[in-house]
Amino acid sequence: MTERVRPQPMMASIDAQALLGRDPVAIRRRVEAMEAVLERAFVIPGLNRRVGLDAIGGLVPVLGDVITAAMGLYIVWEGRNLGLPKWQLARMASNVLFDTAVGAVPVAGDLFDVLFRSNTRNLKIIKRHLDKHHPATRVVEG
Repeated sequence: MTERVRPQPMMASIDAQALLGRDPVAIRRRVEAMEAVLERAFVIPGLNRRVGLDAIGGLVPVLGDVITAAMGLYIVWEGRNLGLPKWQLARMASNVLFDTAVGAVPVAGDLFDVLFRSNTRNLKIIKRHLDKHHPATRVVEG
């Protein structure tokens, strides 16, 4: 007789070290997850365009832009934890600042938030750094 195996919740299969660790692999996972939430969490029906909390949060005047800017700055902070050079951190911070400043403009800023993905740009900067300085963190995508 075979025993039934109950499916486990997703979080039960991920250990805490993978989420909270200070190693480059854990940081890469956290940054990728944050970027996905901010830039690609939902699909606009009819357009099949992926958007995230950055674009949706921009619909809430002031508060939405402040919250999504803070979430974007978290990615910059993780880049600092990885030891990125100051010029790359400045570039990442300017991406977030530019996105926040233009995104704060009513209506036009909301459209801009859908098109300009500062967090995706910052993720690319971090990935380049990790691939160069921590090659063991590379993930083969296919």
